[in-house]
Amino acid sequence: MSEFDAQIPTAFNPFAEADAEDSGAGSKEYVHVRVQQRNGRKSLTTVQGLKKEYSYNKILKDLKKEFCCNGTVVQDPELGQVIQLQGDQRKNVSSFLVQAGIVKKEDIKLHGF
Repeated sequence: MSEFDAQIPTAFNPFAEADAEDSGAGSKEYVHVRVQQRNGRKSLTTVQGLKKEYSYNKILKDLKKEFCCNGTVVQDPELGQVIQLQGDQRKNVSSFLVQAGIVKKEDIKLHGF
């Protein structure tokens, strides 16, 4: 009986590489800039995925001054800290983050509409 056990090939797992934690796929951290429709013409821009080492309140203060809009930092249980700005500020925020050297242009994902 032991002869047959030795001849059985081991099972091949085609997803073994995808299951590995150190694989390069999906390990890149993006900054997501989204727009959410509120009511009527009103909208809300959210920024998530910034590194925790940055001061969110200082970034928010500069964004509010630069774009003449109000905003806040919201603590989300799943997403961490999220910056919210009034109005559709997606392009403005992405260009500001690149010019300030906070993130690279290829690390920003714009969502909405």
